[in-house]
This record gives sequence, C-alpha cells and structure tokens, in this order.
Amino acid sequence: MLNRLADETSPYLQQHAGNPVDWYPWGEAALALARTTDRPILLSVGYSACHWCHVMAHECFEDGATAALMNQSFVNIKVDREERPDIDQIYQTAHQLMTRRPGGWPLTVFLTPQGQPFFAGTFFPRHSRHGLPGFDDLLQRVAEVWRLQREQVSAQGESLVRALSATLPTRQEGADALHETAVQAATGLHKALMQAFDAVHGGFGGAPKFPQPASLGALLRLAVAAHDAAAQAAVLLTLRRMAEGGLVDHLGGGFYRYSTDDQWLIPHFEKMLYDNGPLLRLYAQAWQLTGEPLFRQVCEGTAAWLMREMQAREGGYFSSIDADSEGEEGRFYLWNRDEAAQALGAAEGAAFAARYGLDAAANFEGRAWHLHLARPMADVAVALGRIESDCAALIAGAGARLFALREARQRPGRDDKVLTSWNALAIDAMAFAARVFGEPRWAASARRALDFVRNSLWRDGRLLASSRDGRSHLNAYLDDHAFLLGALLELMQGGPLRADELRFACAVANLMLEQFEDPQLGGFFFTSNDHEALVLRPKSGHDGAMASGNGMAALNLQRLGHLIGEPRYLAAAQRTLALFAAELRQAPHGYATLVEALAEFHTPPTLVVLSGPAAAISAWHAQLDGRYLPGVLTIELPDDTTGLPQVLAKPVGAHPQAWVCRGPQCLPPVADIESLTATLSGHDGG
Repeated sequence: MLNRLADETSPYLQQHAGNPVDWYPWGEAALALARTTDRPILLSVGYSACHWCHVMAHECFEDGATAALMNQSFVNIKVDREERPDIDQIYQTAHQLMTRRPGGWPLTVFLTPQGQPFFAGTFFPRHSRHGLPGFDDLLQRVAEVWRLQREQVSAQGESLVRALSATLPTRQEGADALHETAVQAATGLHKALMQAFDAVHGGFGGAPKFPQPASLGALLRLAVAAHDAAAQAAVLLTLRRMAEGGLVDHLGGGFYRYSTDDQWLIPHFEKMLYDNGPLLRLYAQAWQLTGEPLFRQVCEGTAAWLMREMQAREGGYFSSIDADSEGEEGRFYLWNRDEAAQALGAAEGAAFAARYGLDAAANFEGRAWHLHLARPMADVAVALGRIESDCAALIAGAGARLFALREARQRPGRDDKVLTSWNALAIDAMAFAARVFGEPRWAASARRALDFVRNSLWRDGRLLASSRDGRSHLNAYLDDHAFLLGALLELMQGGPLRADELRFACAVANLMLEQFEDPQLGGFFFTSNDHEALVLRPKSGHDGAMASGNGMAALNLQRLGHLIGEPRYLAAAQRTLALFAAELRQAPHGYATLVEALAEFHTPPTLVVLSGPAAAISAWHAQLDGRYLPGVLTIELPDDTTGLPQVLAKPVGAHPQAWVCRGPQCLPPVADIESLTATLSGHDGG
C-alpha cells in the first residue's frame, strides 16, 4: 500500500511512497495532527540524488519494525529540500546550533507540535555502528523524553527558536561606509582564500573538496582587476585540477557534486544542475582569459550534457542525476579494466588507458577505475611512440565506444522536476557560454528553458518554484527571483535587445522588492510576505553550494538599475549591502557574492550600447564576448528603440557605432571596434 506521499510532485517524496512509515508531506494536515494528538514531529529532509538518504531509507524507513516505532510515537514528515529550501534552511541552522557542526542530508530533526526543534542529527543507521547511535534506540529514547520531560523539551525548543532569530543580520554602526567596506571585504576575501589555497592540487582546504564557483569567480575578478598574478594563478590551477581529475565526467560531460579526496580524484557521483550552471560560466570565463583548450573542452562537455540529459522536451532543465545505480554509488560511471580493453582495439585501448589511468592500479576502493586525465597528451605520445594528433584521434574514438557501452548500462535515477532557481543558473550559464564561444545551439537551449519558466512558472504576475508533469506549484523563493533576474540580464546581451525580456526583468525585480525586501532593516527575506508562517523567516547573505539570494539580488538589482536608470533598484541593493556590511568586514570569504556586488557598488558596471547593421554588430559582439569583461554589460539595440530607457535611446543608423556609459553618462560614440576595445582596455576586472 502507498502512503500519502504517492500524490506528491517530488520524485524524492515518491521514492518513499511505498514505505511502511505513515509519512506526511509538510503541510497543515501534518502540523494539525501533531497539535491535536500532542505528538512530536519527526522531520526527515533529503533529496532524490542523495546517496546517504538512500542508505537510511533502506535501513530504517523500509523496515517494518522501525516504521512501527515511528508511527506509534511521532507524526512523520518527509521533505524534499529542493522543493522546500525554506524548511531545510531553518532546520539545518537549528542542527548547527544544537550540534556545533555543519549538517547535511539526510537531515533528521525532532520538533515539538509547534515546529520548535529540540533534537537533530543527520544520517542514522538502524543499529548503532561507527560511533553513531542506532535509529531504533534513538526513537525510543526521544519518545521517552517527550513523555517524561515535556517541560524541559518545550523550554529547549523555545530557547532554540530564540537562538535562530538571533542569527538574522542587523544593521550596525558604520554600515553606510560602503566604499571603505568594499576595500576591506576585497582584501579580506583575498587573504582568507589564499591562506587556505592548496598550491599542489588547487582548491581551498582539505577533503572533502567542493568546487565553490562563487568564491572562485569573485577571487578571479578581484585578481584580474588588481593585476594579482598569484591569485589569478590560484583560481586557474584549481580549475585545471578539477578538470583533469575525477570531478568531471570525461565521457559524458558535466560535474559531479564534490571530491572525497584532496586531489579531486574520486567524487561523490551525483550530478546537480545548480553546480553545473555556475561552473560552466566560470570555465567559459577562464577560457576568455587563457584560451586554454582544456577549459573549452569542459564547457563543450558540460553544455552537451545539459542539452542531452537534463533538458526536457518542453524546455526546462531537470534537477539532478542520482549518485547510485543498481544499489551502488558510482556504478554507472566506474570501469573494469578488462571490460574497457575488450571493447577497444589494441591501439585505442593503449592510448585511452595511458591518458585516463586504466594502466595504473584501481583507484576506486581498490576494485574499479574512475576516469581522470592521468597523463598529458604529450606524455602519452612519447610512451606510445606516436605523434600527438594520432593519439588524440585514437582516444576520441575509444571515448566514443566506451560512452556507447556505458549508455547500455542501467542508468542512475534522474530527478525530473524543474526548479526555477536552478534553471535560472543554467539559463544564465548557457547564454553566457553561447556568447563566448559563438554557439547558437546553446543560446537556443537557454531560451527554450526561459520560455518554459515564463509559460509554466509565471502565473498571474507571480513566480512559482517547481514544476513536474504539468503541475507547477509552491510560492517562489528569493533565489528564484534573484537568479532569474540574472539570467534575463545575461540573455539580453545575446543579440538585439528584446523589449519583452526587459519588461519581464523589471516585473521580476518589482516583485522581489514588493514581496521579499525588509523595508525597515534592508536586505531580502528568503520567503515572500504571503508565505506560510514558519518558526523563522530566514534572511541570509552567506554563500552555500549556491550563491546567496541576497548577494545575487544586490548584484542584479544594481545592474538593472544602472541599465534602465531606476533609482529604486539601486537603493534596495545599497540597503542590502549596508545590512550585511559587518559580515563583509568580518568574514568576507563566506560572502563572496555580496563582495562582488559591493565591488560593483564601488565601481558601477560599464554599459556598452551597440547599434547598426546586424552583420557588422555581430562581428563586434564576437570580439567583445571573447574577452574577460565581468564588469561590462553589452546591449545591442533593436531596429525600433521606441519606449526604451533614456540611456538606451540611441540612434540606429546605417553604420555600426557604440556608446560606452557609466550610469547616465556616456562617452561620444565610436565607429570602429578597435577604438571600442581600446576604450574598454581598463575594464577587464572592473
């Protein structure tokens, strides 16, 4: 028999629909039941691609005896953290306050009927092992404490909610000294990251290593602007080591979630849309700076994977690919050396093995091989006594054969819901990479995804967060609006300006100010004004796996404000930066996106307005798009400029010309691309 999760849109919740646990989705029915029966809530938060979520489900939630303990004493609520990041954010913070260590998934939290947390953990085995208490024993102990120590438990829950409220930012003295804060934050970010930099393998700190695209992107921009060769080299080395190691799927494209070791060799094998979008953009920027073939190959592989495996026929991008298949993590991606050799000819097999490490000892648990760039192509050529081009051709042919062989395996599960925020990150990256590399197919893919968002997730002037099987629902969050605004600003730079996209961007920005901004203190809440009341209304500026919503809101509102001359957007961004000014001075390495937004407050973005015949302007675009210009917005005017903002109300003549503007002030127009690039020569990092 199926439980109440069977009718949910989330694939993760549906994975638990056959459990003997009497699961409820988060909602009034479950919360009311907890209050009327005076039972505590057992909240379990996870997501469909999560390996340890699967392990706990198999050990605990599929077991009849464990389910009986859960059903007897608790109201059991299962939450998909991707659909409900608001709930996840609150109770992850609660976990950290209670345990003094970071959380993760699965997240296991016990709540009072009023939603106040009083005990939290992450993964629990059914029976105790490796220093972890058994889940069955834990259930019985928590139920006993609830019966016998109710007052203490309630007091602890109330105290923790007060502690949660104390985590919200407050404006402090000196918050308006933003230009001074910009310098301090940039210096602090640089110092903290460079002190933690691994000069051998790249990245910051030790294992496990996460890609951290927000930190890498901000450091790269600061380094180029300051002509800091060491910091720029640190970012580029990190990107090379990630691309050479096992964090990249060398056959199918795309990035895995993180590396379990210092060397970026063995990953946690899930593939998340929210990682791949920002990393695609970052690698395209690295190519702009260096022209290195490796960076281009990564972009091509990631974009191809996004279109092949992650884009629905209707246009939206799916959320994730599971780490597991056939009950084992990484099984789909790992190789047996004999299997690979049998599929390839002798010459192909030797070249591929030398390049990707199949001629060395097994690197995954001593029993299998995970592909990585083990040797440079030049070394492969020397070892085989062949010229490099011959080796490259052999390896390409071998890769195609092994990819086809791998495609016949049982595939990992795919979470096929479409999330607005994650789609916005992918749209932004695909549109940007399309400009950089002149790839119209990538731009078309991005526009198809945007069309899906507008048609399926924009309803009656409001944005929704999630869609699957024709069902779109859930109030959108701050991230949905802030990231979508960034995607629209990027798409507007990919050809003649589309007035409807500019209007849509303004509608999203207006909605963000109306529903999310704190009019008293500044900054943006994570949930809208009309969202359901929870024990906390989060307002964070800290970057996590994704850039912070407040950071992206400040960055993109400034850009749109300068583009159309709208002071409301600029003022809201300034209030946000002032709210987080203390954090930016004290711990800037945790707020890289806000540091980048603050840098643009200090030095506003440059606007390049292009007009003229399409063929000539296309050539100008190509030259500009191939350069690293993170502080430049390039807008090509349409033939009809009626109704455009004043700064864009330029004449469109028979010859190409360009205006370079900062705010409402524009330099005289230039009529040749050489003069334009010379004018922009000092803007590479600004």
